Amino acid sequence: MGGRSHQNHCQHFHRYICHEFDYEQFQAPSEMIHRQTSSRRRGTPIHTSSRLVLAILSLVMTDLVASEVSLGPQASSDSASVARTLSEAELDALTREIHFSGMLFDGHNDLPWQIHKLAKGSVDRLDLTVPQPLLHTDFPKLKQSGLKAQFWSVYVPADTYQQGISLTQTLEQIQIVRKLAQKYPDQLELADSSADIERIVAQGKIASLMGAEGGYSIQCSIPILQQLYREGVRYMTLTHSKTIEWADSATDQPQHGGLTPFGEEVVREMNRLGMLVDLSHVSEETMLDALDITTAPVIFSHSSAKAICNHPRNVSDVVLKRVTANRGIVMVNFMSGYIVPTERLKANPKDVGTLDDVVDHIVHIAKVAGVEHVGIGSDFDGVRQLPRGLEDVSKYPDLTKELIRRGFTKPQIHAILGGNILRVLKEAEQVAKNSKQP
Repeated sequence: MGGRSHQNHCQHFHRYICHEFDYEQFQAPSEMIHRQTSSRRRGTPIHTSSRLVLAILSLVMTDLVASEVSLGPQASSDSASVARTLSEAELDALTREIHFSGMLFDGHNDLPWQIHKLAKGSVDRLDLTVPQPLLHTDFPKLKQSGLKAQFWSVYVPADTYQQGISLTQTLEQIQIVRKLAQKYPDQLELADSSADIERIVAQGKIASLMGAEGGYSIQCSIPILQQLYREGVRYMTLTHSKTIEWADSATDQPQHGGLTPFGEEVVREMNRLGMLVDLSHVSEETMLDALDITTAPVIFSHSSAKAICNHPRNVSDVVLKRVTANRGIVMVNFMSGYIVPTERLKANPKDVGTLDDVVDHIVHIAKVAGVEHVGIGSDFDGVRQLPRGLEDVSKYPDLTKELIRRGFTKPQIHAILGGNILRVLKEAEQVAKNSKQP
């Protein structure tokens, strides 16, 4: 790296930190770079230490105060400029430091349903300690992933409601998650609260929560909703692919213009319980009705930006702005059909997209709703097609690398990876606690 590159590097750092740091506190590493630069001008060959670059970047990106987590164009531009000066080895080192020091908390993984399909619901028939080529998720892949908390979906198909077995099958899926935690106690532990998550993560295990995917699982019964909460379900997606008796789906004919009065009652009861209201899969009218009713932050456990990919499963800018006011979160889905830009899909319906496309959705949601309102909801093991570069859970660190390239700071990346959804869960828990006070 030449003298001028070092000089520009320092200038980027200075612009990036001057409003947050005492310049004198940053002087030592700056002087070190200057001395190295001067030495090189005198003809002495030097090699920039990856450790030095990592330490400086880590300092800059860690110590921003919480109020500066919001995506600022100058900070973003300067951080991206810094990232461009790094060698690939230095960028890899920085990626590892940022990624593995954060709390990666994914909003949606369908591994339990794959166990239902591939192993007839028996965790003993599928050894997750060895690579499973048919799965996006197994422990060898998870070891590379940096995953620290996961909402496991206890999905059952919409047609189970007509068959009268949706609750029974949901309870069976819950048992699969429980048995996974029992079979792999060194890797997984069930969590019922944000405090559980933090404790389990501190122990080096994956905090495991459950989300019910489809309001038909409660069979139009508030007592069943309460039962699912007692069983450990901490979010419920109001619909899946079909409109139900009390809420319209995004991918079916609307019948109610959003939520019915019973649907509004469901949302209120979820707030009272501390169960997150999940608006993935629902129609925009249902989204807006739920946002009108809820007193707690909502989630979109696995949805992307409609402005980029115009799919009814995605979230419009109108709704994104409401999510900001609600203090909720949109957790970006990796499924190809939800992330490839509309015009590209029209030109080539087989386009599976790339990791860059996924990051485009994160950037858009961060710009429209705020970086405090975007997260990760991969939908691993629940989709047929994934973008190049995000083929399974082992690829999460590459997502962090691209976020660094795009100019996101360490606090912002940690917020996206899991800090935002943890904050949403804590706020929903507080709403529930307040509702129980006399």
